[in-house]
Amino acid sequence: MTESTARLVEFDDSGLETWCDDETFAVTAERIAEYAAATNDPIEAHLAGKIASPVFAIVPVFEAMMMPVIDVAPMDIFGRVVHGEQDFHFHRAIQPGDELVSRAKAVGYTSRSNGTTITILIECRTDAGELVNEQYLTAFFRGVDAGKSVGQAAPAHKFDEALRAQEPVAVVPQHVDLDQTYRYAPASGDPVPLHLDEQVALDAGLPGIIAHGLCTQAFASWAVLTEVAGSDVHRLRRFAVRFAKMVFPGDDLETRIWKVGSANGVTTYAFETVRGEDVVLSDGLAEITD
Repeated sequence: MTESTARLVEFDDSGLETWCDDETFAVTAERIAEYAAATNDPIEAHLAGKIASPVFAIVPVFEAMMMPVIDVAPMDIFGRVVHGEQDFHFHRAIQPGDELVSRAKAVGYTSRSNGTTITILIECRTDAGELVNEQYLTAFFRGVDAGKSVGQAAPAHKFDEALRAQEPVAVVPQHVDLDQTYRYAPASGDPVPLHLDEQVALDAGLPGIIAHGLCTQAFASWAVLTEVAGSDVHRLRRFAVRFAKMVFPGDDLETRIWKVGSANGVTTYAFETVRGEDVVLSDGLAEITD
């Protein structure tokens, strides 16, 4: 869809920079272990519920993360929204017994030729106020033109195409199980029927049930941790992706990882997850302490 055929929609600037109400979440070892199993995570500490895997960070913030979008975008275009990007910034790993408090706000929107993105900043803290992680969620409204760009976008994490001249440092084969979405939905708290009901997916114009994008991101996270971080989630400082294509139950995937460089005790890696020739997770970025 080009700019000339995009629907012009007025966004509400007064909804920017307004924190939503706090959402609380009690972390248990059982929920950590359930999430690890639902994402085929092979790391024993995650499966045992001793420490949370990286993308588990979405679970405590799930109720808060989309609330600010309603303050900016009109409700009648929500049928056009997709999860565009997710960027985690970790201060420490989540562990059993944490009592977490999350809040979110829209910090800006950007009008593009094919649609408009809204950037949501999410904060997750302990009930004592310790910052556990920050997240940038980019919501993309297909075929919607807000007519302008306001505020800030999420931090960049663009893949450097020059890296393709190098062999990746690791290539990890992965498989999406036929029951993956039915396990992931309760573990994550994401009940969206496109992932669970074949007829709903078909009625939406899809070829069938689609996998949760964050489940695919979780696949990529354990690939990166096992290959270049000694399976130690405590070393991961940032983990960002763009959701490029849909993934389906039964898909065979491959996560490819390149080393970008090191500075100040942190090594940066670029990665992508592919299905054959299709890139399903693009612009992957991981920052790992040495």
